[in-house]
Amino acid sequence: MPKGEGRLIAQNKKARHDYTIVDTIEAGMVLQGTEIKAIRNSRINLKDGFVRIRNGEAFLYNVHISPYEQGNIFNHDPLRTRKLLMHRKQIDRLYGEMKQAGMAVVPLKVYIKDGYAKVLIGLAKGKKQYDKRETLKRKDQERQISRALKDRG
Repeated sequence: MPKGEGRLIAQNKKARHDYTIVDTIEAGMVLQGTEIKAIRNSRINLKDGFVRIRNGEAFLYNVHISPYEQGNIFNHDPLRTRKLLMHRKQIDRLYGEMKQAGMAVVPLKVYIKDGYAKVLIGLAKGKKQYDKRETLKRKDQERQISRALKDRG
């Protein structure tokens, strides 16, 4: 199964707007209690999320997983830091790339693959404001071209 395939739960569209994605890596998440049930109900928000490497381990910050409605007093903290499950070589490579100026690691997608919640993280380079405008302009032109071809055919 190629990267990113599975039942898509959430996508971070803001990341592709604010960053140029250089590389992607699939990682598992360490979840507690009712978090997987909340994720299966699409109760997750990746918008402000980012990844940091601490003591040789990768952690996911600022990803909001809403409490499970049918849960009880053992429900989780929505914004808690979650550990990512990755191979040592992947973490080391990511750490080396992150040291470069302007590089960040952001979550792009969350999906269910073989019963497990996976997160697709992207090594990203920040875009300048004019780059963002250029991207929007290009997207708009492509949309107009496809409409024109669609109307013709």
